[in-house]
Amino acid sequence: MTRQDYDIHLDDKYGSLALIDIPAEVAAHVPWFNQTLTTVNDSVVRLGILDGDFHWHKHDDTDEFFLVLDGRLLIDLEDRDTVVLERHHGYTVPRGVVHRTRAPVRTSILMVEAAGVVPTGD
Repeated sequence: MTRQDYDIHLDDKYGSLALIDIPAEVAAHVPWFNQTLTTVNDSVVRLGILDGDFHWHKHDDTDEFFLVLDGRLLIDLEDRDTVVLERHHGYTVPRGVVHRTRAPVRTSILMVEAAGVVPTGD
């Protein structure tokens, strides 16, 4: 998979004061999909639909939080053991840590990160 294969939407789809039907959003998209759902203070909440491997990357200035809604997410970390997240597990990758995500099955996740971060890494 190349970066051109990722369907990434940085626009804030719902903004504030709007109901977000997460299961409907998950059902409406195929992997590799990433959509900013809303902005909270200086952070964004993104929905990701994954199946397969993302590329190795890092975010120099921002942390990244992952919450698995459904499926299974593996987070490979440079010089560390792989973290395995099952449904409803969460994990924060600190700024500057080289990592990649892998989904052995179709997986839906929520990510929280600083607004303006480039999802494909620095």
